Amino acid sequence: MDLMQDIIERAKANKQRIVLPEGTEERTLKAADQLLADGVADIILIGNPEEVKTLASQYGLVHIEKAILVDPKNHEKKGEYADLLLQLRQKKGMTAEKAAVLVEDPLYLACLMIKAGDADGEIAGAQNTTGDVLRPALQIIKTAPGMSVVSGAFLMFVQDKSYGKDGVLVFADCAVMPNPNASELAQIAVATAQTAKDIVGVEPRVAMLSFSTKGSASHEMVDKVVEATRLAQEMAPQFSIDGELQADAALIASVGLKKAPESKVAGNANVLVFPSLEVGNIAYKLVQRLGNAEAVGPILQGMGAPVNDLSRGCSVSDIYNMVAIASNQAIGLKGNK
Repeated sequence: MDLMQDIIERAKANKQRIVLPEGTEERTLKAADQLLADGVADIILIGNPEEVKTLASQYGLVHIEKAILVDPKNHEKKGEYADLLLQLRQKKGMTAEKAAVLVEDPLYLACLMIKAGDADGEIAGAQNTTGDVLRPALQIIKTAPGMSVVSGAFLMFVQDKSYGKDGVLVFADCAVMPNPNASELAQIAVATAQTAKDIVGVEPRVAMLSFSTKGSASHEMVDKVVEATRLAQEMAPQFSIDGELQADAALIASVGLKKAPESKVAGNANVLVFPSLEVGNIAYKLVQRLGNAEAVGPILQGMGAPVNDLSRGCSVSDIYNMVAIASNQAIGLKGNK
């Protein structure tokens, strides 16, 4: 996984401010300590400062003192953030009283810090559900310009280094959108291409996958992928996006040459976009389990700023890596503005 080290080095070279709203959670604290020791990111921990310091001492963590500690119930920008939340959500029924309560919720506070320009990204989910992590993010940060959907990509580190970039491919959507329509699938393709560029550091070659290659089968499910390919190409002409392609035509040079000889992507894809969540989720788990691949993610895409959701069974290393990934996303978003 040399790529992960590349991601970490890029983060170190352009440090971003990453907020961790679960600031008193053990794995989060240990990951924060190591991130600060290694200089990967500037870390903001949300939690009672005395509790954070006590836990850090208990766990033998000596670098937490380098973090910015924000007490969700008492900090200098609390009123400012409450006003911002009211302004953003007033048309949706938000009141000043409700905003004053929600601003003390670390997950809402983290998103408000990002919206106000006081942080560049967020990692959460070690002790909160995906729904709880995403709800404030979608309400406050919202989707990126030109995007109406959020999707989840996985970095797949496969054993055969001839695929992708030295065995690294990007799969999407494997985590969020159950059955995207053509427009949504096109947005997922463009977002995943950007993820491949910002995080993997490659020029993306995006295969829009189907059970058909260039008209070999006729079905409404194929039609969706064909239309999504057309829309994605219009949205992002700077990226190489092609479809519809079967998986072997996308990945195997000889098959791609035979089935889609005019394609610049066929046989050489490094990004695989699946037609539905069902297909994407099954595919990444099969590659992970049967192919002994390492799956890193999900990396949430399409947001106005990086907000990545952890599994509640995550390790310290998972949190560390996702902070580095979020930093690369933030760097990429700033570069694209």
